[in-house]
Amino acid sequence: MNPLPAKQALERYFLEARSKLLDIAAILDRIGRGKNAKTAELDSRVAKIRQALEVLNDPRGGRAERIQKIFSLDYEAGWEQPRPK
Repeated sequence: MNPLPAKQALERYFLEARSKLLDIAAILDRIGRGKNAKTAELDSRVAKIRQALEVLNDPRGGRAERIQKIFSLDYEAGWEQPRPK
């Protein structure tokens, strides 16, 4: 697979990226305005969002994989797959 030239990728995906970043900013604003906002800031989910934002700002590659790992559970060798009832 041949990647798009950088300028073409930027032209194709800029508005989508802008929209998603605005969505994330709005979500964080809603959390920040909520009752007990300081408690929410201690929530591990908010910490993961902030950690992912730091990865986005890192110019090294592999950002999607690194962010996926932030939100993934650690592997457990003894994990049993749920069975349908």
